Amino acid sequence: MSETRVPPAEMTGAYAALVKAAIRKKLGGVPAGLQVMWHHRDVLRDTMKFGRRSERWDRLDHTLATLATMTAAAEVGCSFCLDFHYFLSQDKGLGEEKAREVPRWRDSTVYTPVERRVMAYAAAMCQTPVEVTDEMSAALLDDLGPDGLVELTARVGVMNMTARGNVALGIRSEHYSDACGLPPMAERTDVASTS
Repeated sequence: MSETRVPPAEMTGAYAALVKAAIRKKLGGVPAGLQVMWHHRDVLRDTMKFGRRSERWDRLDHTLATLATMTAAAEVGCSFCLDFHYFLSQDKGLGEEKAREVPRWRDSTVYTPVERRVMAYAAAMCQTPVEVTDEMSAALLDDLGPDGLVELTARVGVMNMTARGNVALGIRSEHYSDACGLPPMAERTDVASTS
């Protein structure tokens, strides 16, 4: 793994030991990103707290939520987020075939029309300026209802914050999917050639 742009902090003390033990239990190791964020524990704690709370949102089907967050991670180019969510996708009810195809979703044939609309919306939200159209929103409003569309938008927004921060700080994949025996993800499709 390449060096992060901010050097990992040394995690010492009783609280650090508890955090590291909990993370090791869940992930098998302590990611460099956690050590980088340890420099500002308030940011780390608040970001993790918000992330855990957002996982309790339940107006959007978990499969669609996972596809949206993975699409946003792929669009932004956050290898850590994409790998981490691929690793977690088994617990979210998303089949392996669909999870591994996210980087090339535009060309893949494994997604339903609703899944494709959710992924297109997530990708459009990641552009600068945002490329969400009235037509996209109207179709998803019919598919998901107003509460589902609000949740979808919020989940993609949260992933944008996390993914862009990770990319800026040089936090990269920890290869969690390799550790649990998932097959490699599909190679990313060149967006310019498929838009």
